[in-house]
Amino acid sequence: MEQNKQDKLDRLREEVLACTACQLHKTRTNVVFGEGSPDAKLMFIGEAPGYWEDQQGRPFVGSAGKVLDKLLASIGLSRSEVYIANVLKCRPPKNREPRPEEIKACTPFLDRQMAIIRPRMICTLGNYSTSYVLGKFGIKAGSMSSVHGRVYRCSSLLLGEVLVIPTYHPATVLYKPYMMDTIKKDWEVIESVYKSL
Repeated sequence: MEQNKQDKLDRLREEVLACTACQLHKTRTNVVFGEGSPDAKLMFIGEAPGYWEDQQGRPFVGSAGKVLDKLLASIGLSRSEVYIANVLKCRPPKNREPRPEEIKACTPFLDRQMAIIRPRMICTLGNYSTSYVLGKFGIKAGSMSSVHGRVYRCSSLLLGEVLVIPTYHPATVLYKPYMMDTIKKDWEVIESVYKSL
């Protein structure tokens, strides 16, 4: 009998906790594996843990997480109904941008998370997750301003049919509050597509 999704995720989490594939393991406080429903139809993928995520070992628990929670609530969803993960599982020092060798070392874990959960829909939060996820399907992502809010119908042996919707990282509004209107429009697209699944 095949293991259920939660068992598979738990086993994968143990692997990630022991990972030393890049230098980030030397400076992390906690691995931030991801959380939510293993049966989620909708998966959110961000960039990398920040300070509070590193402290608690959970994704999106700092200021950007509060924005994400509000956006989720605005479309009638909670964290327990979706799955949230990041491209990197360990915090880059001082929240610097992920390096190519770190992305290369860490994304096999993300690939396996996606393959276990098999979401019907993936919402990428920011440039790094958008470039990586669309790249998995052979789509070269342009700037966020050109791809956000668009629905990409993708297919692969790993995931089957999946809809990918890029949007800005929730942290964007912390530095550029005027972007909230744009982000809300993207989330209206996310809501509409989610309700159609």
